[in-house]
Amino acid sequence: MLSLNIEEHTVGIVGLGLMGGAFAYALRRLSARRILACDISAQTLKAAQKEGCIDEAFLKTDAMLGQCDLVFFCLNPAIVTHVIRDSMTLFKHGALLTDITGIKLPIVQALEPIIRPDIDFIPGHPMAGSEKGGFECAKQCSFLNKNYILTPLAHNKPEHIQFLKQLIYRMGFSRITETTAHDHDKNIAFTSQLCHIIASALIHCQQNTAITHFGGGSFEDLTRIALLNVPLWTELFLENRDNLIEQITCFEQSLDLLKQLINTNNEPALKEILDTVRKRRSAMAEQQR
Repeated sequence: MLSLNIEEHTVGIVGLGLMGGAFAYALRRLSARRILACDISAQTLKAAQKEGCIDEAFLKTDAMLGQCDLVFFCLNPAIVTHVIRDSMTLFKHGALLTDITGIKLPIVQALEPIIRPDIDFIPGHPMAGSEKGGFECAKQCSFLNKNYILTPLAHNKPEHIQFLKQLIYRMGFSRITETTAHDHDKNIAFTSQLCHIIASALIHCQQNTAITHFGGGSFEDLTRIALLNVPLWTELFLENRDNLIEQITCFEQSLDLLKQLINTNNEPALKEILDTVRKRRSAMAEQQR
């Protein structure tokens, strides 16, 4: 069983991009005993050591994983599955593993049957980040008051879930939601992936880059996330395609209805829908508190 004190543990981070770097900074603030990091970029590792947010750098996981009590896998979904599967013999006895990927069901289905009985894998998804990627932006990536989603597995040790939740709160997150991998992917298709699709569609339908001269904030707020990590979001869209297509279809229906009411000059019905929308968004805001 892991001690609840992160100060007593060696933590490994596999993938030192925006999120991996943000975790390194957060863990350093919490005085983790040692922070080890593995990345394919020697330049990134050197920068992280210079910043003082990691203690030791590795270009391969082989020599690192056996030292770690806790490992954060900050990789794209397809990569994280392969890395954990191929590293199964390397993990320290009793280690706790977690990931940060934006889809859960494919990862759980691939890894749950092969996880060693002496280690624990608790899938997770921090709802934090930035449209600007890379380790160089990690220091500005805040976890303060953000949501974190965990999709625990049936065999996870309660004390390990408790340890991870305590650590998440200490890093600044304000709400942790526990759910199933299936429900995570269904809900995230709406709150995250559909939003990125809408932002992408808005930019795609307008070729005039000088349109920003007419922006007053709404355009900027709606399209900020169109500055996305193309390989990552392509993978997320396709891996969660069924849930995402369902949400796109629902959105299209709402958009068609609004279009119809505007086209037919149906002021009463349009006002009624907009009033419903305003009240519903207000209720959603209350849930965020």
